[in-house]
Amino acid sequence: MKNKFEKISEILFVLPQLILYLLFTIIPFFMIIPFMLTNMVSVNSNTYSFIGLGNFKEIFGPIYLPSFTEVVSRTAIFTFFNYLTVFIFGLTLALILYEKVIRAQKAFTIVIYLPYVIAGLAAGMFIPLLFHPDTGSLNLLLEKIGLIDGPIDIRSNLATMIILPLLVGWRYAGYNMAIFLVGLSSIPIETIEAAKIDGASYFQRLIHVYLPQMVPFIMLATISCLIGSFGIFDEPVGMGGLAGNRNAQLFSLYLYRIGVSGQAKIGTFSMGMAASFIVNIPLVAIAIYLLRLQRRLQY
Repeated sequence: MKNKFEKISEILFVLPQLILYLLFTIIPFFMIIPFMLTNMVSVNSNTYSFIGLGNFKEIFGPIYLPSFTEVVSRTAIFTFFNYLTVFIFGLTLALILYEKVIRAQKAFTIVIYLPYVIAGLAAGMFIPLLFHPDTGSLNLLLEKIGLIDGPIDIRSNLATMIILPLLVGWRYAGYNMAIFLVGLSSIPIETIEAAKIDGASYFQRLIHVYLPQMVPFIMLATISCLIGSFGIFDEPVGMGGLAGNRNAQLFSLYLYRIGVSGQAKIGTFSMGMAASFIVNIPLVAIAIYLLRLQRRLQY
């Protein structure tokens, strides 16, 4: 009787989130599939006709394919560097809290979470101010201490591909830290104590004790980073992705330009949905593979 009550309680606990997920993610996804096969110019279009796979042919045609592959490649590179920040910031901060390196843990946690509540657009717009060629405080500081000879051009490919992942990693450090901290807290303390008695160093405990038992949480952070990197919008906009900084034009901004901006000469709404479908299907497949891989690797 108790087990049955617990199962019902668990279902009721998850049900509101599940309903919201179905209403705002799953159902809309299937609802847009028919519109991919039309020539709908904008979301307000009242007249449109069926064109079959015409949008997909356009995207893979000579006009759109170069820009499409360029944006997808740029976003994939950004995803790689963004994934590194998940561990550089998230895992490192989680280990600091878990090992109680800092005494004022509550204050430390609040400070780490503060960037998460800052609007991504505001954070993105702040970066060009810091790296302004004439008045940017970071450029002036780096020149003053002799680390650079001239101001860093925030619009260059190298600068954007380094600074943008660091910015996103800084904003989501608290979110990723929470995921890893829950994983660390789930490790039986007896396992850690046994490793210490056996003479394992901290690095050995991290590799052979901590990480193997954190596989579900690592996979969660990986899938969140993968999907989030292709959906990031505010930070690239703040860094000029829609105002001439071509190197900050990631996939989400590309979809906005061809599908939402309302400029038929750039693209159409249905074409934007088709481009989203082309990219999201492989992402879903990778996420499913990672979940299956988790079951094999789980400690």
